[in-house]
Amino acid sequence: MNSKNSEKTSLIQNETQSNLNISNPIENKKILSLNTITSANRLYGGYANAINKKQEINFKQLTRALNSCFVNQSDSIKLFYDINKHFSNILSLNYCAIGLYNENSNYINIKLIDKNDSSYNTKIMTSESDNAIVKAFLNKKTEFCKDSSCLKLSQLNDITESPSVIIPLVAADECIGVFIFSDNYKNEYLEFYKLIANCFAFSHKNFILHELVNKNTDTDSLTGLYNHKKLQEELANEIIAATKSEKDFAFCIIDIANITEINNELGHAKGDIVIKEVAKKIKKNARNTDILGRYAGDKIAIIMPDTNVDDAKYVCEFLLYNLACTMFDDLGQLKFSCGISMFPDSTNKQEKLTLLAQQALMIAKSKRNKTGQSEIISTADFNFWDDEALKCFVQILTKKHASLVNIEEELIKQFHSETIISNEHMLDVVLSLVNTIDAKDTYTKGHSSAVSRYSEALARALNLPSDEVERIKLGALLHDIGKIGIPEQVLRKPTQLTSDEWAVMKQHPKIGADKVLKPNKSLHDLIPMVKYHHEHVDGTGYPYGLKGDEIPMSAKIVAVADAYHALISDRPYRKGLSVDKACEILKSGAGKQWDRELVRQFITIAPSLATNI
Repeated sequence: MNSKNSEKTSLIQNETQSNLNISNPIENKKILSLNTITSANRLYGGYANAINKKQEINFKQLTRALNSCFVNQSDSIKLFYDINKHFSNILSLNYCAIGLYNENSNYINIKLIDKNDSSYNTKIMTSESDNAIVKAFLNKKTEFCKDSSCLKLSQLNDITESPSVIIPLVAADECIGVFIFSDNYKNEYLEFYKLIANCFAFSHKNFILHELVNKNTDTDSLTGLYNHKKLQEELANEIIAATKSEKDFAFCIIDIANITEINNELGHAKGDIVIKEVAKKIKKNARNTDILGRYAGDKIAIIMPDTNVDDAKYVCEFLLYNLACTMFDDLGQLKFSCGISMFPDSTNKQEKLTLLAQQALMIAKSKRNKTGQSEIISTADFNFWDDEALKCFVQILTKKHASLVNIEEELIKQFHSETIISNEHMLDVVLSLVNTIDAKDTYTKGHSSAVSRYSEALARALNLPSDEVERIKLGALLHDIGKIGIPEQVLRKPTQLTSDEWAVMKQHPKIGADKVLKPNKSLHDLIPMVKYHHEHVDGTGYPYGLKGDEIPMSAKIVAVADAYHALISDRPYRKGLSVDKACEILKSGAGKQWDRELVRQFITIAPSLATNI
């Protein structure tokens, strides 16, 4: 043997002896792979050796990689793919599979990835009690299989003889599926596989709980539709999308007739059945693009993207037709109302879009009560200043949207945009505004009309020109219009106002003059009466502290009429005074709070103005 051959033989012997002296890999926190076909890879290339040599795996790095999978994934199948990727790179498994139990179908749905990165799907019925996969699932115990026959995958011809270990996925004592590993190492890494399976089981359970929480957060438990919160989020998103695309969309609210009576007479359980069935019908017949949600109680809302008002009404007619075909025991055929507002034609603001849809719904309900038929009303179908429309609008503002009300953006904006074409038209609009005050301040219901009548009578007693009498009559009607901007809790407070609340109340003359009347040129000559009717002749009044001749005569007239009606009217804290007692108080304040001559004239006509208002 020459020297070169001798040297080569010595190296082989040394290497062989070195390999025989390797200590326990687990104790050294390393895993030894005996797979002879593992090749170098990018992620773990530093740990791959030549063919037919043992592969030393850094357990710490493997754990770090797997930990990253569990931390960064929120989907079970994606997590499985990540785990398999790291296992196949390091351990070169014959295959790795995940089987998740489907309670509805009673199947274990299996996803398998082989060593060539090919994926397969199969199903195993849990009734196949002899199958090792089913045994592991039902008994919550690890099973071993000498081949892959338990998978029922004929495509695995090249690895059908590969042994498999089937580990149940158990979380909180509930088996949710199985993890299957196949290698050639006689279960050398079994405990490690179990650890990964346990981590996967708890991760999968957490994914399910997370989805359930999100679903419960966004979904109404009775109808299965979006709840109000999620519906508002979708509405906000649709406004953004429609603004960018410059497209219309409709917001509709459908109301079930007499649901309160159903609850009272037949019980809330029956009412819930009705609401649930109606929601089911609407969901079945709505378009795929429509977004449905339970708006409140018996009301279901629909967001209709890229839809004009005519198409929205057509869709609602179709839905109500299908709902009308639904019969309930003890109830017969139900009736419905539907209100529609349009973006951007009705408004481009979310709160007002829902408010206008409610207004349209209230008008539809009123019409339904008259006709006995289901009704659909859009914001394009009525005049804003119609008494019924305005009444519905104010009721919604004061009862449900008080925190959202802005007088410039709501009633006053409509008032300013109105073109006055005649005195009669002006009077109609003014009366509509006055009605809004009555809706907010029920304690002074009819007050503005009475003050207008008293002011007119006093102006005539003073022999003022007829056109001035008409001006005073109209101005007196509007004298408290600024109260539309005063918070309802201040207006309706049954006890004495605090100093802060009184400071707020004292702003109503300014609000009425500057924010309501000033922007409308046709009403400018009414401003003095609205702005100064709380000024006193001795300068102690508000809001400007004017005195004597600084106060316009028309405002002084309204001040006397206003005070007189307040004295004879009932209040939450006292009964109305008699005419004589009210006149005595006017006399005592003559020359101080009120003009002396105007008080004298008014007292002479007061008995003829006696009213039960």
